[in-house]
Amino acid sequence: MMKFTVLALAIVAVTALELTPDNFDSATAGKTVFLKFFAPWCGHCKSMKPTWDALMTEFADHKSILVADVDCTAGGKPLCDANGVQGFPTLKHGDPAALEDYDGGRDADALGKFAAGLKASCSPANLDLCDEEGKKKIEEVMALSEEAIDAYIAEGEKKMKDADETFNTELETLQATYSKLQKDKENTIAEVKKSGLGLYKSVKATKAKGGAAKAEL
Repeated sequence: MMKFTVLALAIVAVTALELTPDNFDSATAGKTVFLKFFAPWCGHCKSMKPTWDALMTEFADHKSILVADVDCTAGGKPLCDANGVQGFPTLKHGDPAALEDYDGGRDADALGKFAAGLKASCSPANLDLCDEEGKKKIEEVMALSEEAIDAYIAEGEKKMKDADETFNTELETLQATYSKLQKDKENTIAEVKKSGLGLYKSVKATKAKGGAAKAEL
């Protein structure tokens, strides 16, 4: 059993791939990816590591699917920043240039089935998978200057950043309003109870009993 465990760990060490800006383009070229963005100190990341390492080993030699790691505290940090990673572990998949969030299960079966079902989609690297409309759109963007493409990307990222900041600002406002309403409610309840509400209720109950007793007499 020990020999098997050591061998398994050795295989994982060889097949595991950690992406950084230096190897991202070459490693992901022409592939659909399934990536785990993590931080070594993260408890959930540590718990998930054996399962994810096994998944990387399983797909290590796959022709069109890449399963890999991105360490957000080391060389992979720029990739995490570029993809808006805020929590750990964050799983993303799809076209390397337009990753989507993975929201499925995180057990071995769920991850394995999802990874096995990944397929390449229409993209500049896979024009043969595009319909006419997709090809036309890619050709239109390819014809633009780098400056125009950069400007479009910058504008889109700014809109997303602004939307995120607006959300956080409004959320803080709502939280402050909620806290005030909660405090006002608690103060009102405390004042009403202090004013003698309990006594009034007690007297009412006593009168009701007395009234019932007199009626019986």
